[in-house]
Amino acid sequence: MIQRKLQAWWLSDDTTTSAQQSLTGLSTEAAQKLWADNGPNTLHPKRANALIWQFLSRFKNPLVVVLLIASSVSALTGEVVNFAIISCIVLLSVTLDFVQEYRANAAAEKLRQSVSVRATVVRDGKPQDIAVSEVVPGDVCLLSAGDLIPADALILEAKDFFVNQSLLTGEAFPVEKRPGALLANATEMQEANNAVFMGTSVISGSARILVMRTGMQTAIGEIADSIEKPTQASSFELGTRRFGMLIMWLTVVLVLFVLLVNAWFHKPWLESFLFAVALAVGLTPELLPMVVSVTLSRGAIRLAKLQMIVKRQTSIQDLGSMDVFCTDKTGTLTEAKIRLERHVNVQGQSSLRVLELAYLNSFFETGLKSPLDDAILNHDTVDVSAWKKIDEIPFDFERRCVSVLVDNGTQRWLVVKGAAEDMLRLCTHYEVEAEGSVTQADLDDTADATIHARYHALENDGLRVLGIAWREVPQDHAVALVNDESGLVLSGFAAFLDPPKASAASALAELQKIGVAIKVVTGDSDLVTRHVCQQLNIEVQGVLTGKEIALLDDQSLQRRVETANLFCRVNPGQKQRVILALKANQHVVGYMGDGINDAPSLHAADVGLSVDSAVDVAKAAADIILLKQDLNVLHAGVLEGRRTFGNIMKYIMMGTSSNFGNMFSMAGAALFLPFLPMLPTQILLNNILYDISEIPIPLDEVDAQETAQPRVLDLGFIRNFMLVIGPISSLFDFLTFYVLIEILKAEEKLFQTGWFVESLCTQVLVIFIIRTRGNPFKSKPHPLLALTSIAIVVTAIVLPLTPFGLYFGFVAPPASFYGILAVMVVAYLCIVQVGKQLFYRYAITRPSRA
Repeated sequence: MIQRKLQAWWLSDDTTTSAQQSLTGLSTEAAQKLWADNGPNTLHPKRANALIWQFLSRFKNPLVVVLLIASSVSALTGEVVNFAIISCIVLLSVTLDFVQEYRANAAAEKLRQSVSVRATVVRDGKPQDIAVSEVVPGDVCLLSAGDLIPADALILEAKDFFVNQSLLTGEAFPVEKRPGALLANATEMQEANNAVFMGTSVISGSARILVMRTGMQTAIGEIADSIEKPTQASSFELGTRRFGMLIMWLTVVLVLFVLLVNAWFHKPWLESFLFAVALAVGLTPELLPMVVSVTLSRGAIRLAKLQMIVKRQTSIQDLGSMDVFCTDKTGTLTEAKIRLERHVNVQGQSSLRVLELAYLNSFFETGLKSPLDDAILNHDTVDVSAWKKIDEIPFDFERRCVSVLVDNGTQRWLVVKGAAEDMLRLCTHYEVEAEGSVTQADLDDTADATIHARYHALENDGLRVLGIAWREVPQDHAVALVNDESGLVLSGFAAFLDPPKASAASALAELQKIGVAIKVVTGDSDLVTRHVCQQLNIEVQGVLTGKEIALLDDQSLQRRVETANLFCRVNPGQKQRVILALKANQHVVGYMGDGINDAPSLHAADVGLSVDSAVDVAKAAADIILLKQDLNVLHAGVLEGRRTFGNIMKYIMMGTSSNFGNMFSMAGAALFLPFLPMLPTQILLNNILYDISEIPIPLDEVDAQETAQPRVLDLGFIRNFMLVIGPISSLFDFLTFYVLIEILKAEEKLFQTGWFVESLCTQVLVIFIIRTRGNPFKSKPHPLLALTSIAIVVTAIVLPLTPFGLYFGFVAPPASFYGILAVMVVAYLCIVQVGKQLFYRYAITRPSRA
């Protein structure tokens, strides 16, 4: 809630003048000029930097800066070739990173724009949909229930227009807005009943508004920083942060160790410093951001082909890691093709009077009409021409009913429609139809029990039941209030049929097979929900109702959500509590919703899913938009998320096992060698060639075993893998040291050359072992990954034999070295395969959710 006053523009003379403008809106030319003058209608508008500045920003990496400075110092001491080589390698590394990530992000951004929230404006005298960012001052916008208000604006016309502006004012209930002047002292936002504000949402009714302020000039723009809540980190983001901290500490320890050892043995300080920094570069998985970005972007493109548009890229990982999927019933599990199956009186007989009252309510209701209203209005034989609407009490999720005040010239009625059990609590009488006449009777305990049994019987048949009630009010009763919803007369029930989707049962079964638990979270009754679940073969493990949730504290709810999979008669706040309780139990939770009431739950879930036909509020809150409301699409999306996660894990596990083992060996070699085990330029060349071999990883296929169950980025799992595979790599490095020193009697340059070739061959080829949990000969890598890896190995073998190798300090090894190398590489890969199998056999194959 914003406590301070904001500038009350709605009282200014300019606003009064603007209100007298034409309702035809702007011309296209005028709108373009205003957009150029005012900029995009966004908070904290992102101005795209020139490509050159985006490229140069890549050099902000502290390790890169230190490396360039140190190499520059070496150039001043005469090592110009060394400086040129280091600079070229750094430039190549940064360019690879920039080009790959830029292209991937551009493709993903194009997809996000395709599902951006839009506004309806009047331009050139005609309504048209445009992106909210294109709205300008002077635009005339048309609003209806479910819309997000695109800018600060003045009300020109309104019809039963209620707005939720709690984001700015903290008001718990919707506020009615209407055109007209205000009192001169109405300086508080809560008093501005003739204005609406950007970021708030329409609950019911319709309006035509004149945009006064956009972007950072709006009320929410003035206080955007103070109300902006930090986005809760997802499970994948938390995992990458912990991984980054692990690498940082390992790097610091090894670099300090190398510096201390070289200082102890009085080795040249500049060369030692360059060696230590190059070692740090080798230890740092600097391509990880690029690999993550490219893999996620490719995942977003693949999901788009599956009719899923990704708005937040890391949500792809969360979709793959999702182990609990919460969904509403209507439209997801059912066809959302609702028809009014029965309209019955309290005696259970078909009743035209009940239909007429229900029709009156739905016809005059101006809120966001539900499919239930559409089903009622399909019975267009009802004549309401004699009636006119006086007032309305919009639907809300606490009362769970909607009321209209109508008049036919002789009578004035309040007609109420809502959830059956809530309607019964509001009624004191009920109607009895007999022989063409209608009388009223007291709703005593006996009648109450009978009526409950009657509508429960309808629910047991899978019908969704609404109660229809009314009361007569005095002719001078001009305003409908919530307090008027009492002492009602129950007329009967409207029962609706929404058949289950034919494809839902198989899709849900497939989701459960891959480790995703299904939990139905609905405002409908438990009887109807049970009936639908029975038809879809969903085993009911436990039911928790909104009344029961209201009585539970957070810890008790965390226990109950584990055993229940149906949550019925829940309001939006209770839906959100269920999701937060599941997350507190270390689950990765997905939630699908498309209504105004779903926004809090979409925000709370690890991955929020909505559909393209959803209201603006829901689409804005969702992470992924489904262009097709089909659970089979979701199942394919989950598998794609796991494939994306699997490829990122390949790079991480490569970098923390083989690569780390080689860098560890390099640090250890400094203890007994009188010279540097590898020159700084050789380390950097080794690193860039290794990175090039890893670039095709986002294209690689992932084994079915990797996508069979949800996985999270678990630091303990990565650390344990590193401790198993890393020492194997180091063991073969030290074996290489022995061969070079004792068998080949290598001096400094031959030692550095031999180890460069061996370390690069082993750490590149081991990707074919690590990329699969099973037999590497049965799991085929992507052709480009195989081709690139083999090309890098050939480069490592041939480079020392070329004149170009002299610039890096290489010498040609003897022929016997290559024979020994072949044997060692084969032996290394075989032992890594055995170690990997033992690790997956005895380690926890599904990482803990700690």
